Amino acid sequence: MTTQPSHQLGADATGAAGVVGGVDAGPHGTGSKGTRILGAVALAGIALGAYLALVSSPPDENMGDAVRLLYLHVPVVTVAYITATLVTVASIMYLWKRTPWWDVTAAACGELALVFTGLTLITGAIWGRPTWGTFWVWDPRLTATAMLALLLLGYLAVRRLPGDPSTRARRSAVVGLLVLPNVFLDNRAVTWWRSLHQGTTILETLQPKIHDQMAFALVFNMFVGLLVGSWLLIHRWRLAWLEQQAEAAELEDAIAERRAEGAPPSRAEDVPVSATAPAELAP
Repeated sequence: MTTQPSHQLGADATGAAGVVGGVDAGPHGTGSKGTRILGAVALAGIALGAYLALVSSPPDENMGDAVRLLYLHVPVVTVAYITATLVTVASIMYLWKRTPWWDVTAAACGELALVFTGLTLITGAIWGRPTWGTFWVWDPRLTATAMLALLLLGYLAVRRLPGDPSTRARRSAVVGLLVLPNVFLDNRAVTWWRSLHQGTTILETLQPKIHDQMAFALVFNMFVGLLVGSWLLIHRWRLAWLEQQAEAAELEDAIAERRAEGAPPSRAEDVPVSATAPAELAP
């Protein structure tokens, strides 16, 4: 798909402007001063979070240094849950408002949720090998997370089906309604069923079952994970908006070309000679 159709969508080469009804209603590019600041803060947070996780925090009395994967796994899970929840929220809002903004939001959140759910499975498997002795078991939490990844994959597949943009958005929104129940099932799996997976550590009681330094490192890395997720979501949302506007512009171009092909001749040279000949020359 080209992002620069025949009539200009943007004011410069950095990206296209979102146009809805002839009114500039979207970004002109994926970056901005705010996102650059957010990215710099997130990058500094990653560096400090890595120090807290790998150097400052002590090893666990049972898992030893393997517990350090906690500081990556939990932030990844947090971003996966939030973005997956936003898929359902944006889908509900689209079915209510029927505006492109909510459709684009659902699409951007869906892609990010799938990426972080995949990272959840990968980091969980790496953590499970030294902890459980295997990369994978059909544990309720792991199974529910795999189901969530498959559901998000199916949601994005529906978004790729050919068809009218409004019909495609409506079908996708209906599938998006199923994501939040799966997130809730995934979160509560360790409570509802017997599970090898560790239960709630921080939010279960007012007295978390974790060492102070470990708790600080975990919460800090969760905050950094939210910063990184926000930075990625903003850029993906802007890119999705530009892609949608480019697609709409291409459709308008195609319609205009089709109408031009079927339009009656408007110039004398386009009219057949027989039709312009003097009456006396006609047979």
